[in-house]
Amino acid sequence: MANEAGQHHTGARRHADGRLRCAWCTTDPLYVAYHDNEWGVAVRADRELFEMLCLEGAQAGLSWLTILRKRESYRAAFDQFDAAKMARYGAQKRNSLLLNSGIVRNRLKVDAFISNAKAYLDICGQPGGFAEYIWQFTDGKVLRRRPQYLSDIARSTAHSDAMSKDLKQKGFRFVGSTICHAFMQAVGIVDEHQRHCWRAAAGTVIKGAAAILVTLTWLLAGTANGNAEAVKPVLKATDVFDLQ
Repeated sequence: MANEAGQHHTGARRHADGRLRCAWCTTDPLYVAYHDNEWGVAVRADRELFEMLCLEGAQAGLSWLTILRKRESYRAAFDQFDAAKMARYGAQKRNSLLLNSGIVRNRLKVDAFISNAKAYLDICGQPGGFAEYIWQFTDGKVLRRRPQYLSDIARSTAHSDAMSKDLKQKGFRFVGSTICHAFMQAVGIVDEHQRHCWRAAAGTVIKGAAAILVTLTWLLAGTANGNAEAVKPVLKATDVFDLQ
């Protein structure tokens, strides 16, 4: 997503509504809604993570907008990404999927969805489930960067390398490091909205508002107690107020 369209030296661009958005975001309403409401927002629900990992794999060799336009068809075709049902798909179901014009009719990708469902269920049977497993590659933390240009965004990182290697060992397919990095961006494990993008600015405002709220709470408590210093919060430059 963030590396599409040959716009690698472009900064955030202004849209007709006056908002600056990441350069990879076209003016297509579906893409704008995805950028504004989903991309970079932390997801910690097993099924949603599994769905996005599958869809990122389906994107291989295609544009993300192509997959977005087919997302509802994918959900209908794959039982809303119910992995237990997907793992039981037989030859008849596989053949019907390859005739479904609503999805990318690539046998390798369809087969990968099914094998990924089986691997996913194995992980879900472990303590913490799939979400804890996926988030372990950043120690459960959101990695936030604010690149100025698309050329500043890496196609893969040490974190995506580690995720890719481990997923493959567990039986997942179409999970190369580039795909894993795009997945991490999509589900908010990595938040890389470009500098000046309104979503990046919104995150800064939210965090600033949270800090002000903490300070006001301290002042009010101090006034009530007659001793503000006794309840003064200790805020460090590294404190993060993530309300996503």
